[in-house]
Amino acid sequence: MAAAGDAVATGLIPSIARPGANITGSTFFNPELAAKRLELLKEAVSRVTRVAVLLNPGTPVNGPVLEAMERTAGALKVELQQVGARGPDELDGAFSTMVKGHVDAVIIIEDGMLIADARGIAALAARRRLPSAGFKEFAEAGGLMAYGVNFPDMFRRAATFVDKIFKGAKPADLPVEQPTTFELIIYLKTAKALGLTIPQSLLQRTDDVIQ
Repeated sequence: MAAAGDAVATGLIPSIARPGANITGSTFFNPELAAKRLELLKEAVSRVTRVAVLLNPGTPVNGPVLEAMERTAGALKVELQQVGARGPDELDGAFSTMVKGHVDAVIIIEDGMLIADARGIAALAARRRLPSAGFKEFAEAGGLMAYGVNFPDMFRRAATFVDKIFKGAKPADLPVEQPTTFELIIYLKTAKALGLTIPQSLLQRTDDVIQ
């Protein structure tokens, strides 16, 4: 596996140190990433007090993700509203639910369907004038900001596992790796459209500022 999302929570492996069976590679933890996105979004837009969490109800790691976000939300005095969408046809309704819930912003959780429709989600967030945070593809599609792992770096690391296995190593004996490189991206054009001024302290920590 080159970039599995929380391989332990999804049941792919029993543990990071001893993956067992015939699966090894790299994984990243959605709970920590989602909680950090909430923290960064609050820093970018201090007035935020109620945040929607857009997720696919069918994704198995939602439980740990929401638990981590609730802990961070408590510390930030932010209320979360969980909003689900199982397919692209449910996204417009999901954003209507957010508006009815009087949310101030939205955070998008990694899922294949949501990543594939990043541009559509970014457009819906802009139309509803909601500051947003998600994965890299989301910010590149027009979302306000993103925080996540460096996938190209994880793909390159996957080659080292392939090399070791071809040379006779057993996957069960190769500990699973976790990423060490994370990226913060901010789309300034979207911030301007929303009438937001991103704090300089946050911009200075940004890996990529999209003009």
